[in-house]
Amino acid sequence: MSHLSERPEKPVVGVSMPHESAHLHVTGAALYTDDLVHRTKDVLHAHPVQAAKARGRITALRTGPALAVPGVVRVLTAADVPGVNDAGMKHDEPLFPDEVMFHGHAVAWVLGETAEAARLGAAAVEVELDELPSLISLRDAIAADSFHGARPVMLTGDVDAGFADSAHVFSGEFQFSDQEHFYLETHAALALVDENGQMFVQSSTQHPSETQEIVAHVLGLPSHEVTVQCLRMGGGFGGKEMQPHGFAAVAALGARLTGRPVRVRLNRTQDLTMSGKRHGFHAAWRIGFDADGRIQALDATLTADGGWSLDLSEPVVARALCHIDNTYWIPNARVAGRVAKTNKVSNTAFRGFGGPQGMLVIEDIMGRCAPLLGLDPTELRERNFYRPGQGQTTPYGQPVTHAERISTVWRQVRADGDVAHCRREIAAFNAAHPHTKRGLAVTGIKFGISFNLTAFNQGGALVLIYKDGSVLVNHGGTEMGQGLHTKMLQVAATTLGIPLHKVRLAPTRTDKVPNTSATAASAGADLNGGAVKNACEQLRERLTRVAATHLGANASDVRIVEGVARVLGGDGELAWDDLVRTAYFQRVQLSAAGFYRTEGLHWDAKTFRGSPFKYFSYGAAAAEVEVDGFTGAYRIRRVDIVHDVGDSLSPMIDIGQVEGGFVQGAGWLTLEDLRWDTGDGPHRGRLLTRAASTYKLPSFSEMPEEFHVRLLENATEEGAVYGSKAVGEPPLMLAFSVREALRQAAAAFGPAGASVELASPATPEAVYWAIEAARRAGEDDAGAAARSGAEASHRV
Repeated sequence: MSHLSERPEKPVVGVSMPHESAHLHVTGAALYTDDLVHRTKDVLHAHPVQAAKARGRITALRTGPALAVPGVVRVLTAADVPGVNDAGMKHDEPLFPDEVMFHGHAVAWVLGETAEAARLGAAAVEVELDELPSLISLRDAIAADSFHGARPVMLTGDVDAGFADSAHVFSGEFQFSDQEHFYLETHAALALVDENGQMFVQSSTQHPSETQEIVAHVLGLPSHEVTVQCLRMGGGFGGKEMQPHGFAAVAALGARLTGRPVRVRLNRTQDLTMSGKRHGFHAAWRIGFDADGRIQALDATLTADGGWSLDLSEPVVARALCHIDNTYWIPNARVAGRVAKTNKVSNTAFRGFGGPQGMLVIEDIMGRCAPLLGLDPTELRERNFYRPGQGQTTPYGQPVTHAERISTVWRQVRADGDVAHCRREIAAFNAAHPHTKRGLAVTGIKFGISFNLTAFNQGGALVLIYKDGSVLVNHGGTEMGQGLHTKMLQVAATTLGIPLHKVRLAPTRTDKVPNTSATAASAGADLNGGAVKNACEQLRERLTRVAATHLGANASDVRIVEGVARVLGGDGELAWDDLVRTAYFQRVQLSAAGFYRTEGLHWDAKTFRGSPFKYFSYGAAAAEVEVDGFTGAYRIRRVDIVHDVGDSLSPMIDIGQVEGGFVQGAGWLTLEDLRWDTGDGPHRGRLLTRAASTYKLPSFSEMPEEFHVRLLENATEEGAVYGSKAVGEPPLMLAFSVREALRQAAAAFGPAGASVELASPATPEAVYWAIEAARRAGEDDAGAAARSGAEASHRV
């Protein structure tokens, strides 16, 4: 077992415990960025001036009327920016634009003594536009050849030969929806200039270091004059990886110009209309199978709706390409990716980061093609799994480690869900109920863990031990409710060999741990856990030498367990607090900076080849649904999940993440339907689903009536912190099972073996149309049979 994955005696990791801030969450005592306003004196409030056209060049911007509004202090415009007027890392996102690029684009910000004064001031600003043609839908952008950014192509094997060797070849198209993050806490920032003239920004951000970088270049300052802190977030899901930077820069610019603290906090409508979503995709595909239903070749083009600027669209498309294989070996593949430029908000990271989109394409293909091949979809999927010991690699050339786990979780979830028995019950139910049908599907996942950009796979930490034996941990990861801080406390306590109550975690700040990566890509625990462990190991090594001298032993024979240093095979011991005090008086350093870099990664973005992922996470889910044939309404009767998180750092946290990820995935695939005005009227480009009243989110009524989640046992991951695996993103894709179960239920309204196309999201309306298509297929079959019988009679 590797040094990184080996667990010591009586570890704190692996113990189920509640979230470290759970009691603060449920009592309302947890502080978020916007709560700090009430603890800050003389705060100004910022409100955006949003353009009401999808695209247009600004010909006039009159701020005078706003300044006449009582309580308005200043209007921020491009002329006020002392540094670079850009809020993005690609330098294609002007903070104050001269051309409006989407409906709701902020062209200026009004600062007021109160939020209401700022709102009224923003309404008074006069904006004149020379309206320009706009592209709203993804199909329109494709037709107009409107693309930006890289256009990668992933190649493996001989695609043409693969199709030539295929007994069955199918082709099709598939367009599926974007998704709103709808975190509970909207974007927020609070900036102030301290007594030394330094800029201090509190931000609800998943990437404090990048927020620091953007604020610094907007203000024309070096990074060491800007400090960014993130207390915690009320959800992020990727939506706060890149998009908080501009809002933080607005607050910082206002603070710099007025000398007063400035607050930016979007209301829900502003957040929905100004911030990016999960990328919607269009896929055109062609696939070949041999006579036994094994994939021989795949040729596909994936087009992401990037919105008006690049943001993270290029790496999102790259990850989509890297995950189009999911759990299936595809010996010959040609998959192209591209980013469409539309006049909508700039789409961004969202849990899974393109992986769900790529995997959805292949799962949709399998669900549509299985009946055409005369196979049960479960059987078709199983026949195409990666197999251990076969030398199989992904289409981009990475060996699939622990491929046997694909089949292991598959078998376990089928057993846990008693799938064979359920199918018999479903067949009996469907035979007896002409207007209500049930369906069951099993799907698996293989998800690569690490940032595709190798440089991001590093983490830092600073651990301090005080003279009284208490420990303070700083690390570069941010807490958005996912339990990262809980895990880091457990890692620190385990590595130092002390009780958990001895350790406290400080808020994430750029002046404590610099140059951090975003808390994203499910890599937060891997990167920061490795760094925290490294820092604590340095401290433990120093302290064991002190203990060895005190106990008259070799340092290699000293173990610190449950807060007591003991010698192996000896009677002497030294309590932790006494050990720390002794070390202090011996002038032993009691702080350490830790660092971790993920080893073994390499990636060539130009050739689209390499091993970008440290390991793969696996999982499988079985879902049973019931569908009403009159309305398409459905309910999820039961879900069983087996998921691989390695040796869990914190099982209760991980099970919660699996459950939450699954529900969020089910929302994307079945409920959440973003709609935009694509007409040519005055509101073209406006987001129509701009509130919880029009954008349907999963709630208790959409939860499975039976929900069983189990973590894969005996699943140590060598080379990861204490043998654990990432958990944040992979479970979202387990929800494919719900969508495929709905396809099965809709097909049950038609003839046996009918192939059903199902829109995504599979809303009740979409399910109803799938049912109608299945019914028409039955009618067509009946008509063909009748015609065939009449012809036979005539011939006789």
